[in-house]
Amino acid sequence: MKFLTATAVAALAAATAFADPVAYEFDRGHTEISASWNHLGYSTQSIQFTDYEGTLLLDFDNPENSTVDVTFNLIDGFWVGGNHERFVGHLNSADLFNTVEFPTAQFVATGFETEDGVTGTMTGELTLLGQTHEVVLDVTLNQRAPHPFDATVMVAGFDATGVIERSQWGLGYASPNVSEEVTISISTELRAPNPDAE
Repeated sequence: MKFLTATAVAALAAATAFADPVAYEFDRGHTEISASWNHLGYSTQSIQFTDYEGTLLLDFDNPENSTVDVTFNLIDGFWVGGNHERFVGHLNSADLFNTVEFPTAQFVATGFETEDGVTGTMTGELTLLGQTHEVVLDVTLNQRAPHPFDATVMVAGFDATGVIERSQWGLGYASPNVSEEVTISISTELRAPNPDAE
C-alpha cells in the first residue's frame, strides 16, 4: 500500500511538473508589434515598437496560469516610414511619449479567456506616461507545432488586436483631428525547446 501511495504521489507530482507553464521567447525576426491611427481623415498611419523584453510563461491547457509581462524601451524603439528621424524625434518629445521622463512602457496580462483554445481574449494593464489602464486584446492562436526546419524547437504563432483611447494615457496631441482611437496589432512567433524532440 505504501508503495502504491508513493507511486501515485510521484505520478501526480510528475504530471503537475509537466503541466507547468513553459517559458517562450520572442522570435524577433517574425514579430511585429504596431500601433495605427487615422491621420486627419486622409490616411491610416502606423509605427512599430522594436525594442522590447518579456516574460512569457504559457500554459496552453490552463491559460489562466500563464504569465505575459512585456516592457518596451521607447527611446529609439520605434520604426516608421519616411522622414524617420523627424517623426521619431516628435514621438519622443513631450507632445507624445515624453521619453526623457518616461523611457519605457509595460504591458502585464491580468486574465485570459478562451472557449476553444484557439480564439479568446487577453486582458492586461498598460502603463504608459506614468499611467496604468486596462487593455483588452482579441487573440488567435494560429498554430503551435514543432518548427518544420528544426524539430528541437516548439513554435507558437499568435495574432492579437485591440483598440485603445490614447488620451487615457495623456497622449492627446492633435486629438480629435488625429484619431483618438489607436489600434494595437501584434503578430508574433514564440519559441521554446520541444520536450518531445529526440
